Amino acid sequence: MSHIFSLICIAYDAIMRAVDTLPDENKIFVIDTNVVLYDYRSIYSFQEHTVIVPITLLEEIDRFKRGNEIINYNAREFTRELDALIGDRLPGEGVPLPSGGMLAVSTDIRKDEKLGSVFWEDSPDHRILALAYNLSVRHGGDRVFLVSKDINLRMKAKSVGVHAEDYETGKIKDIDELYTGKSLVENMSGEFIDRLYREGAVVIDALDRDIAPHPNQYFIMRNGTRSALTTYQKEEKALRIVEKKRAYGITPRNAEQTFSLDALMNPAISLVTLSGKAGTGKTLMALAAALERRKEYKQILLARPVIPLSNRDIGYLPGDIAEKIDPYMQPLYDNLSVIKNQFSEESPDFKRIAEMVTNGKLHIMALAYIRGRSLSKVYFIVDEAQNLTPHEVKTIITRAGEGTKIVFTGDPHQIDTPYLDSRSNGLTYLIDKMKGQDIYAHVTLEKGERSHLAELASDLL
Repeated sequence: MSHIFSLICIAYDAIMRAVDTLPDENKIFVIDTNVVLYDYRSIYSFQEHTVIVPITLLEEIDRFKRGNEIINYNAREFTRELDALIGDRLPGEGVPLPSGGMLAVSTDIRKDEKLGSVFWEDSPDHRILALAYNLSVRHGGDRVFLVSKDINLRMKAKSVGVHAEDYETGKIKDIDELYTGKSLVENMSGEFIDRLYREGAVVIDALDRDIAPHPNQYFIMRNGTRSALTTYQKEEKALRIVEKKRAYGITPRNAEQTFSLDALMNPAISLVTLSGKAGTGKTLMALAAALERRKEYKQILLARPVIPLSNRDIGYLPGDIAEKIDPYMQPLYDNLSVIKNQFSEESPDFKRIAEMVTNGKLHIMALAYIRGRSLSKVYFIVDEAQNLTPHEVKTIITRAGEGTKIVFTGDPHQIDTPYLDSRSNGLTYLIDKMKGQDIYAHVTLEKGERSHLAELASDLL
């Protein structure tokens, strides 16, 4: 181990001499451990600049290499990426990156007198900060940047004069401009609305105004007190009327829920996202639609990410794996109960749900166990998707086989994980990247329907 450590030190010194000769516009980025755990390919995101991997980062990811969560997978993959980059190179040769930049592993974590007097505790964060500080002193503050998803560490860096920024790859520009999947068109002609109801669909050229919709985008066409709910069909280049449909005992209460059920039950749409605050009916609509279309699929899967309290793994909980996961899945069971309660206990529809759970046709699971699976002819609902990273979302979608439909629901403004926000979470990223695709539909639900009390609390508290 000491031999490897010495080689890393030699390599670092050689690369730092090379960094000294780089043009002033070339920057030096020191990456924090959480960046690698968020995106194991993050080292390729800095173009022609130099990327510094702190030795502390390698020590930390050792603790994350075992397990089934996405951070465990990212830790393992990053180690493999690093090993593949270094290969058989001699330490003094440096590690060039495909983008034209350079990669170095740094051991310079010592604290000078100033830094030691400010940060007494010897923690991984302070070692990484010390490395960025030392580089800043050596190469100039304008060239060195600490990249971290930890807001507190970024604030500490700035307090000692080190530039710090969030890892921006995968972030959308503006959450307020995120695609909503629906639009209100006022002052439509009464003749056009009549024609919609009469013919069921109208070619968009018949509109007396410019509208450039995305495929499967929804519109409320309004003329005074009259209105029509429509969706854009790309192949026909037409607006189709959207009828209010009932799904397994659940009737939509507003236009947004009507739009949602239309997308959820449309076999031509393979990917649906529903976003909105608590109580808008996202998960309920998705589950009701899945049950309504159950005959078209071999299985209905419901899943949500497990976000343990106090960062404690579910392994700390008593019982077998089903007993450990059940508390986290309770909101899904609650929505299932709402649907069951639409029927009497003697009703075939009521009994069918219990039968589906028993025989595995309807299965509730934790997302940690999705990796490696291939899902064919499955209706797959992923709840609380705002707590997923873009990479996790990609992993889930790439599990889809023929005939599978995937639905993501969540609220981008209610993040339960420390290193995600409204602009970087997987649900927001998915909505931004998928808009305009033929097999995709999205609806942002805004009106709460759980109860007047719930809506009041959501708006005021």
